[in-house]
Amino acid sequence: MHFSVIARVLGIFLMLFSLTMLPPAVVSMGYDDGATDAFMVAMTLIFGLGFICWLPVRNVRQDLNTRDGFIIAALFWFSLGLAGTLPFILADNPGLSFADAFFESLSGWTTTGATVMTGLEYLPKSILWYRQQLQWLGGMGIIVLAVAILPMLGVGGMQLFRTEIPGPLKDSKLTPRITETAKALWYIYLSLTIACAVAYWLAGMNSFDAIVHSFSTVGIGGFSTYDASIGHFNSPLIESICVVFMLISALNFSLHFFAWRNRSLRHYFIDPEVQFFTFVILGGVGLAVIGLWLTDTYGFGDAFRYGLFETVSVATTAGFGTADFSSWPVFIPVLLFMMAFIGGCSGSTGGGMKAIRILLVFKQGVREIQRLVHPSAIIPVKLGRQPVADRILEAVWGFFALYIVTFMVMMIALMATGLDQVTAFSAVGSCLNNLGPGLGEVAAHYGNISDTAKWLLALTMLLGRLEIFTLLVLITPTFWRS
Repeated sequence: MHFSVIARVLGIFLMLFSLTMLPPAVVSMGYDDGATDAFMVAMTLIFGLGFICWLPVRNVRQDLNTRDGFIIAALFWFSLGLAGTLPFILADNPGLSFADAFFESLSGWTTTGATVMTGLEYLPKSILWYRQQLQWLGGMGIIVLAVAILPMLGVGGMQLFRTEIPGPLKDSKLTPRITETAKALWYIYLSLTIACAVAYWLAGMNSFDAIVHSFSTVGIGGFSTYDASIGHFNSPLIESICVVFMLISALNFSLHFFAWRNRSLRHYFIDPEVQFFTFVILGGVGLAVIGLWLTDTYGFGDAFRYGLFETVSVATTAGFGTADFSSWPVFIPVLLFMMAFIGGCSGSTGGGMKAIRILLVFKQGVREIQRLVHPSAIIPVKLGRQPVADRILEAVWGFFALYIVTFMVMMIALMATGLDQVTAFSAVGSCLNNLGPGLGEVAAHYGNISDTAKWLLALTMLLGRLEIFTLLVLITPTFWRS
């Protein structure tokens, strides 16, 4: 374990993060909302802490191994969650407690979108910008950003990249150099954000709302500047734009890279994960729309409008809202909530278990049924025409089992704090899938639950964002043996 290198990298990351306080500080000065000092003090404190970590080991040059990458990823997200609390605590409005500030900060970083705050319309513009900015940075992962723009770190960037990019196929690279891969992803991410902001502005949002909502849309975070979320605008056009960019952002970003490089969309239509993801979305939308229409909840036009938006929003784990889906009749709330367990595609900004894992679990289940009939047959599991290695299938099954066990343990722990079954089930599922809205007491916000429950859910968010293994591997004796 190279602790000096870990301290050096963590120090650089903290100093880098401190600079992200400048945009909301500028917004605060522009709107004269009284939060400028909070951001400047936060920037100074975070930069100072990072400098203290970096200074003693600034000349250390060693490559990171895989274990170092896991430690940095875990420490980085936890330390960012802590550092991100400062503006929420220091600003007079909202002036959150430490537990609430950490929950809000980590919810932003992990793009969960669960919030303890209400009355968003009355918060300083700079605080609103800051919340949305957290989700934008967390969407692709600021670790990837750091690897992209700081090749002079002198560390093994692939170790950081593998711990950060979601999905089971983490060793694939778009370009021969990991730095170029990270840059390519961020160029695409930035381009999508700009396109989304322009589309929102042309659809009728003011420039501030257009920019900050593009942050949380492309980052699939779900934070908004209004308590009513996207429903505040009451605009089918804005909702349509949001749906399009949520779907784009929920696809594997490597597909966007190939589309840009090859000037072709063909690979989207032949990719097995995209085909499965599309099937799930269309099936969910169809069931939701028909259910809302047949129960006379809405006329067919509104049933299609709200059913489409909420299904895409929940299934991609964005968590934006135009209606309170938790109050919808029959099976629809549970259907939408269960779709969030599938989540977006591997290599996207979405949460959940990822569509490709669910597809592989299904294919493996079909193979086991076939083996009952033909026990001696060799039946490979394929994605398209390519067979999937047994090592990947084992990892997928291991992840799936651990995901379910983690969900059960965290749900029981949350119920022990006094929450009812529906609230505990939805809160854990929402945070583990990085979705945001839940059912029961957390359908609107998480401000009324106990601090103990908030800390448990914060841990759940982190487990979901780092896909469980990255954190749990740190508590195994094998990891710490030399």
